[in-house]
Amino acid sequence: MHIHILGICGTFMGGVALLARAAGHKVTGCDANVYPPMSTQLEEQGIALTEGYDASQLDLAPDVFVVGNAVSRGNPLLEAILDRGLPYVSGPQWLADHVLAGRWVLAVAGTHGKTTTTSLLAWMLEDAGLNPGFLVGGVPQNFGVSARLTDSPFFVIEADEYDTAFCDKRSKFVHYRPRTAILNNLEFDHADIFADLASIETQFHHLVRTIPGTGRIVANAREDSLKRVIGRGCWSELEWFNDDAQWSAAAGATDAEAVFRLGDGELGRVPMPLAGSHNRENALAAIAAARHVGVTPAQAIASLARFEGIKRRLEVRGTVRGVTVYDDFAHHPTAIALTIEGLRRRQPSGRLLAVLEPRSNTMKLGVMKALLPGSLEQADAVFCYAGGLGWDAAAALSPLGARARAYDVLEPLVADVVAMARAGDHILVMSNGGFGGVHQKLLDALETGAG
Repeated sequence: MHIHILGICGTFMGGVALLARAAGHKVTGCDANVYPPMSTQLEEQGIALTEGYDASQLDLAPDVFVVGNAVSRGNPLLEAILDRGLPYVSGPQWLADHVLAGRWVLAVAGTHGKTTTTSLLAWMLEDAGLNPGFLVGGVPQNFGVSARLTDSPFFVIEADEYDTAFCDKRSKFVHYRPRTAILNNLEFDHADIFADLASIETQFHHLVRTIPGTGRIVANAREDSLKRVIGRGCWSELEWFNDDAQWSAAAGATDAEAVFRLGDGELGRVPMPLAGSHNRENALAAIAAARHVGVTPAQAIASLARFEGIKRRLEVRGTVRGVTVYDDFAHHPTAIALTIEGLRRRQPSGRLLAVLEPRSNTMKLGVMKALLPGSLEQADAVFCYAGGLGWDAAAALSPLGARARAYDVLEPLVADVVAMARAGDHILVMSNGGFGGVHQKLLDALETGAG
């Protein structure tokens, strides 16, 4: 089968491309914005990319067009497909039909921590010899790719609540039909498609409805929103984490050590490879879910010590003249606060200079701008790139006083960060996009001493 993917450089659709190629299909694709790490992965796999959405791509004559959810009506290629009556399908539906069918799917859902928890779970199964397939919205360092197809019956997937496609406004995860599901947390997000938290809870309820009676849900007991979801009906085995009576985790002798428990019994303790209390919880959820497929907690905890992290999750991009530059995907205020807290705990010395791009659709709408100052409170200085925003970033960040600055142009931002930075500082870059290559620009400017 020849598939042509519209929006191929998104983390999900790029993963679909890698899986389709591994399954023996011919894969081509197009996108308007191409940036690493996905573009690099696709190029390494020999997948041909077309820049833009020109209708001339119909001449490729694929068997089916696979349409990503970033593609909307009015897109010239999509309009040409509809006008000609050519076959098309959403990415999640294609994945469900051609990859997930017949497999034991382990799905990780939640507003935050999906990529980390999915990567941890896939690695725990891998290290236990189960050889899982997976699709992650990032690149786990233990694997080096965001997606992999194997002959194992197990498949681990990051289960996103964002909508499926222009023609299917259900959440992506309703297509996956997992046997094991982690419900990590649930907050309001995606203000461009959801009116309120209750509407997202409904989608999670729909996910719960797809899990068989012999399946298992591992849910966060600290989340009232998830308790409401479960309260609407649960037909599967249910285990709670962050619950002293069931699965729990705490810091050990130091914050860098985690102690995991099931009820009153200690399961093990291990130096955490990831910073922050939220990552202890992510690991706890993965340990609980891995047990459902036969991985003992002791084995999963041992695997945790060998986890190498994920690209764009507090990834060190380089150190120049004693200044370290990190890259992180955080873009929701809660994720921003947790990321800063995690780095603070792991690196208590030196100043933390936060460089932020509010790029997600929710942030662009300004729905959460009032929460930004609080999420950035632990940073010593904040540099916000406001280019393209429809709201006043400087005014939104004014509660931080002189610590925060907003910029409409990237170059002055780089210059000011470099001018402030000194040996021992940590520059934390947070964005869910390419951010104009600002990480390398900062490193280059630190090298030369000029912005």
